[in-house]
Amino acid sequence: MRVTGLPPYDPTNVFARILRGEIPSKKVHEDDFALAFHDINPQAPVHVLVIPKGAYCSHADFTASATDAEIAGFWRAVGKVARDLGLEAGGYRILSNMGEDGGQEVPHFHVHIFGGRRIGRMVPRAEA
Repeated sequence: MRVTGLPPYDPTNVFARILRGEIPSKKVHEDDFALAFHDINPQAPVHVLVIPKGAYCSHADFTASATDAEIAGFWRAVGKVARDLGLEAGGYRILSNMGEDGGQEVPHFHVHIFGGRRIGRMVPRAEA
């Protein structure tokens, strides 16, 4: 079931092209459900992107349209990547942007894993 109001999936987006092997990436993990790779413009000492292998434009699309196995497999991959990168002890942040107001730049659902240092606040406090 596709979520109404979302743009259609664009198969020419950069992550779709990475999944097809048209653009190289520095892979961290790959399985049947997800691909994880280093961000080309890291914002922390560890900055990895994890993308599902299906054609989902956003978190809303992914959670409404993916199978239970795809959803579980994707989130297990996110946890495995964080463990494999040694981020559990110091902590890390998982971030996903959705839509223009949320700062989503690539219309393929993905999460960022940030770690390797104290991350701090990413959203400014609301003014009183």
